[in-house]
Amino acid sequence: MKNKVTNYLGFAKKSGNLMAGVNTCTFGMNKGKIKLMILAEDISENSEKKIMKEIRKHGVEYVKYGNGEEMSHAIGSQGRSVFGICDTNFSEVIKNEIYGENQ
Repeated sequence: MKNKVTNYLGFAKKSGNLMAGVNTCTFGMNKGKIKLMILAEDISENSEKKIMKEIRKHGVEYVKYGNGEEMSHAIGSQGRSVFGICDTNFSEVIKNEIYGENQ
């Protein structure tokens, strides 16, 4: 199942509907673009504090999921642990995959 989520992240990146990194995602939330935040389970404490402050401030839905390195690799990057989905359809599909996996 993790393959499907990472595949969707790759598709979102290719279609221009993905932001990655704390600062980029913070900017996206300020602009009202981000529909879903995905935080890697291995996110650093400092990054998590920063991004959670912004998530609460803007009321963006979020989920903790997966390994940062695997997800970074899926989008052709490295060292990212925060991912913002900018498209409603992608966010719904990814949430369904993640929550369906945990049941």
